[in-house]
Amino acid sequence: MTGTLPAGMELFDVHRLRLVEGEAPTLSAEHEAARDQVWEMAVAANPTLFDGPGGGCAELRWEEPDTLFLRWAAVTYRHYALRRVPGGEALPSLFVNVVQPTDDGRVLVARMSSATAAPGRWQLPGGSVEPPREGGMLDEGGLRGQAARELAEEIGVEAKPDELRLWAATQGENSSVGLTFLAPALPESKLRQRFATVVTAERAAGREPELDVIELMRSPHELADLARPHADYLEPILRRYAAATLGPGT
Repeated sequence: MTGTLPAGMELFDVHRLRLVEGEAPTLSAEHEAARDQVWEMAVAANPTLFDGPGGGCAELRWEEPDTLFLRWAAVTYRHYALRRVPGGEALPSLFVNVVQPTDDGRVLVARMSSATAAPGRWQLPGGSVEPPREGGMLDEGGLRGQAARELAEEIGVEAKPDELRLWAATQGENSSVGLTFLAPALPESKLRQRFATVVTAERAAGREPELDVIELMRSPHELADLARPHADYLEPILRRYAAATLGPGT
């Protein structure tokens, strides 16, 4: 890719994943109590938070030039309260997201609503990786399915999992690992119509949508026109996509 990555940010070309389940770290009674206290304070400040299932990254390394090995562990969102506990060690979070392009070469970015843990942040559609159901196995196909579900729930785009292509991996703030999939291009009018349908349905049901505004970006330079904050991976991902579609120097 072209350009300079933000400090602490890495972006990888990856064509294949191998995932193996590991164990979450064992906590001392002191750290467990402190974690729970931090979590309860966060919920008191934002009652929409819930302790849902998630996946943390216990190990990340290359096995072959194009194969990324990832050892994951089942946790819940409460686990990440350890980041605010002195001496606490939280696993890096693990998430999927989707580059949804338009048919004229722009990329959809979206703003997190006030009901989320990161209100006002601009990012790609996506969410935390969820562990498989009991007896199931987490693999690249499963991640593709989760990415497709996030795209449908947040944007209203019903892409089949096998239409999404593993496109990149990122590691940024708190060493969090993002697995980025590329969706088929769609016309702007269709994207805006489907997103508006999702927002209207959520509000009609008495809920605030997870994403409340979308914009279409042709270049990472256009991010300057959006109010901060931005997800740390957003500029590098947009830069990589622009370079791939428009050529170097964009």
